[in-house]
Amino acid sequence: MQTKNPHAKTPPMKLVVFDCDGTIVDSQAGIVLSMVHAFTTLEMTPPTREATLSVVGLSLPEAFAVLAPDVDKATRAALAERYKMAFRELKHDPAETEILFPQAKETIANLAARDDHLLGIATGKSRRGIDRLFDREGWHGSFATIQTADDHPSKPHPSMLQRAILETDATPEVTVMIGDTTYDMAMARTAGVAAIGVAWGYHTVAELNNAGAHIIVERFEDLPKAIDDVLALESSAA
Repeated sequence: MQTKNPHAKTPPMKLVVFDCDGTIVDSQAGIVLSMVHAFTTLEMTPPTREATLSVVGLSLPEAFAVLAPDVDKATRAALAERYKMAFRELKHDPAETEILFPQAKETIANLAARDDHLLGIATGKSRRGIDRLFDREGWHGSFATIQTADDHPSKPHPSMLQRAILETDATPEVTVMIGDTTYDMAMARTAGVAAIGVAWGYHTVAELNNAGAHIIVERFEDLPKAIDDVLALESSAA
């Protein structure tokens, strides 16, 4: 009969950090409509749908610096405020503008129930936006750390991941970032954590690979195995 070694080290918890828009939530319609509103109310030509979607993942100041590079900071600030106002109006019917990707709810529930996993969020959304989503989905008890654009520099700066690791007593070696943009992949690489790209979001698989994704998944339900695989790969390479 085997007995447990009281001096054996407990394996560290895995920290699984998700981006939100484009990764968990399909918010394309609301983002594009809000961007059109922001520009047209200031009598400016709105960016194309493709240009708008290409900056998803950045904080609003960074996004408007890309979309409106020739205007001053005051105008960009006005654009950001009008965008937020329009987006809040659309939130009166969040089921139409923030739709969970297939199997997102089930997979997150499965991961949250695992004893060796902690879940986190690192997003360019505001804390208010995350709280609304979590209220709707009942996720407030599922995530151990939440990092938003309210408190950090824009991605790909590693601040969000560094804070998430600190708050959960994790280490980079057992942390994975899951996202749909090159900003997520670059942030993960800069923070020294594993990077999983998802194929259903705003940036292409080729772009994610070029930005440093360790693994790309095609379906949400493939994430649990991908998490185990990429962290095992990182462990063996250490």
